[in-house]
Amino acid sequence: MLEPQKLKHRKQHRRRGAFGGIATRGHRLAFGTIALKAISGGELTARQLEAARRAMTHSVARGGKIWVRVFPHNPVTRKAAEVPMGSGKGSVEYFATIIKRGTILFEMGGLPEEAAREALRLASHKLPFKTRIITRALPS
Repeated sequence: MLEPQKLKHRKQHRRRGAFGGIATRGHRLAFGTIALKAISGGELTARQLEAARRAMTHSVARGGKIWVRVFPHNPVTRKAAEVPMGSGKGSVEYFATIIKRGTILFEMGGLPEEAAREALRLASHKLPFKTRIITRALPS
C-alpha cells in the first residue's frame, strides 16, 4: 500500500471542498501512449489505487510499462466506534488523495492498444469515480 514516508503534520483536514474544478496539473499524457483520465472528481484511497494497479498488472501479465501518476499524501483520521464526543481528533486510518476532473491517473506504454485498453477498463472498475481512456494524438 502506498503511503508517505514522513509527514510534517501527522493529521490534517480532509479538503472535501477541493473536489470541484478542473485539474490544471497532471492533465496531459507525459510518459505512455494510452492513459486513464478522471472525468469526475473525488477522493481516491491508497487501497483503491493499489487495487486498480494490481488489476492492470494482472491483465497485461507483466508486459509493457505502467506509470501511476497520483500518490495518496493526505492522512484521513477516524474515531473508534462508540466513542463519546470530544477527546480530540481520531487516529490516522488510511491515506488518500484528492482527484479533480481531468487528472491522469495511470499511463501505459509498450503494449498493443487493445491489451492496454482492456487493462485500463479493468482498473476503472476499481475506482470510485467516472473515468475515460485517452490516447496520445498522433502528429499529422
